[in-house]
Amino acid sequence: MQRILRQDIRNLYEYEQLRKQFVAHIIELKKRRRIAVGPQVSFVFENRDTVQFQIQEMLRAERIVDEDKIQDEMDVYNSLIPPADALSATMFIEIVELRKIKQEIERFVGLERENRVRLELGDFQIPAIFESGHSTEFRISAVQYLTFPFSPEQKNVFCQRREPIRLRIHHPNYQHAAVLPPEMLAELSADLEGPLAPLIGGLR
Repeated sequence: MQRILRQDIRNLYEYEQLRKQFVAHIIELKKRRRIAVGPQVSFVFENRDTVQFQIQEMLRAERIVDEDKIQDEMDVYNSLIPPADALSATMFIEIVELRKIKQEIERFVGLERENRVRLELGDFQIPAIFESGHSTEFRISAVQYLTFPFSPEQKNVFCQRREPIRLRIHHPNYQHAAVLPPEMLAELSADLEGPLAPLIGGLR
C-alpha cells in the first residue's frame, strides 16, 4: 500500500473546508475496520484513509505549517501503513475503571510473545508482529501497533473468503477470539489486493 505523500496533504484552510465530509467518511470506514476481541481489546485495521486522517488531524490540532514538521508527522504515521502483502492494525487495551488501570494493564504483559495475537484462516496462523518500543518484560502500553505479514498462499486463502477467519488472543490472562465479519473481510481483501487512491488528495 502506497505511503502518504506530501502532495496528498491539504493545507489547514483546505482541510477545514473538507473536514466534515472526511470525518463522516472515517467514522463509517472505521465501523467496517474495527473489531472487538473479548471485552477489553479492540483492533482497528489501518489503511491510507485512516492514516491520512490522523496526519491531517494532528496538523490541525497543532496548527503545523512548517514543512519539516509536516514531514516529521508524515514519517511517524506512515509507519502505520502496511507493507506489500500485509495488514496493519492498531490494538487498544481498554480499561474502564481508572483506579484499576495499572493492575489491569499489567495482566497483558507478554502479549507480544509466542504467537499470542494471530489471524487464523483454515490451517494457517498468521502471528502479529508488534512494533518495538511499546512494551518491556514488566510493562506494556495500552496502544500497540501490529503487522500481519502474509505469504502468497495465505493471501490467496484470505482474499477468497471461503471459510471463517478469526482474530485470536491467546494469553494466559486473556483468551478470546472474534470472527471477522463480511464487511471487514471485503475491506481487508481490498487492502491486500491493491492500493487505493487517496481520498482527500484526489477526492475519490
